[in-house]
Amino acid sequence: MNSSYSSQLPVVDLSAADRGPQARRLLHAQLHSAAHDVGFFQLVGHGVTEAETRALTSAVRAFFALPEADRLALDINGSPHFRGYTRVGDERTRGARDWREQLDIGAERPARAPAPWEAPYRWLEGPNQWPGALPELRTAALRWIDRLGGVAERLLHELLASIGAPLDFYDDAFGPDAHPQLKLVRYPGGGNDEGDGQGVGAHKDYGFLTLLLQDRVGGLQVQREDGEFHDVPPLPGAFVVNLGELLEVATNGYLIATNHRVVSPPGATERFSVPFFYNPRLDARIAPLDFPYASTAPGVTTDPANPLFAEYGQNALKGKLRAHPTVAARHHAELLSRSGGQPVMSA
Repeated sequence: MNSSYSSQLPVVDLSAADRGPQARRLLHAQLHSAAHDVGFFQLVGHGVTEAETRALTSAVRAFFALPEADRLALDINGSPHFRGYTRVGDERTRGARDWREQLDIGAERPARAPAPWEAPYRWLEGPNQWPGALPELRTAALRWIDRLGGVAERLLHELLASIGAPLDFYDDAFGPDAHPQLKLVRYPGGGNDEGDGQGVGAHKDYGFLTLLLQDRVGGLQVQREDGEFHDVPPLPGAFVVNLGELLEVATNGYLIATNHRVVSPPGATERFSVPFFYNPRLDARIAPLDFPYASTAPGVTTDPANPLFAEYGQNALKGKLRAHPTVAARHHAELLSRSGGQPVMSA
């Protein structure tokens, strides 16, 4: 679609936080504007090296080059924890098929089934599935989760400081039991059978922050204030950052979570991307943020089809049940209502 806004997506240099008070004040002004006005920006100066990035991207490409049988051995449908490989067309966004294949990864946890008195979102904790033929993938992916977790923590601190809030306000919501997620994604060229070009449909992320590593193909689009979706051209060495719905809720709409989507690449072109989701503990209840601009907050965007819950784990489970209906039906039928197979959740 339209690319006239593309050059205006803010570019934020996180290293300015270490270059003295004046540079940090400028960083805070840029972060404040980007998070309040757009909800998206390009992040540079994050400290992640080209060698670290290359180690991950090489492993990602090697994974998708494995024989199909090796990938299907990690089928997400076999995991009640929603970990593993999803074939092209098997994931859904708002009920429509996404034309991508992916490997879903999270923090390594022992397999467990929640006790009757525990929240059902505890199903989201469990082991990952790894290809035996590619041991370096496990090393690269878990290292990336740790590395970007540190970047995201620092970014969140500076973002909160930029709007006058205590920078450590949400530290207790994370810690060793945080629930980070990583997706390794390949978009095949040519689009889906419906011909609508949906690589992944328009959506908002439901956590705190997403840091996206994309290749040079492009295809990511962000909905701007004119209501149109605008291209986000890749910027070498940058992460595309977007705010999740938890930050919009926490600030009563002062910071915004923005709709975005991916258009399938043309022809025989492939697109690879790796989104990292910086999420709190599953049982974290996100308290309203106390900050100087709270009185000017416009309120949270409401969507009857997408209710938001105070406890993060309920939002995460709702998203997984909707995105992976086959996993939901196979392992979690008791969590689905009898009307339309929608998730049964309570606030």
